[in-house]
Amino acid sequence: MAITLFIQYKIHPFKHDEYEAYAKRWYDIVPRCGGELLGYWMPHEGTRDIAYCLINFESLAAYETYREVIKADKDGAANFQAAADGDFILEENRSFLRRVE
Repeated sequence: MAITLFIQYKIHPFKHDEYEAYAKRWYDIVPRCGGELLGYWMPHEGTRDIAYCLINFESLAAYETYREVIKADKDGAANFQAAADGDFILEENRSFLRRVE
């Protein structure tokens, strides 16, 4: 069964540029590591501290493999470190969804 990883981020409302740069780097990294990146979304109007990401996987097992691969990927590890150093992601919540057909 295909699944979609839905990530809701609480981001620093005055560090949008840092978050956007972080999100853009994943567009090369995620597909290389096994995920189908549907995209990142960030605030435009209204609430300034909530952003989202959607990534498709063939299965939960494929996601687990992806997590190991992305941690070992030098660009992936560097992007995780950039987020930790930049302190622009305040909270991250993950849900796994399936499409209703």
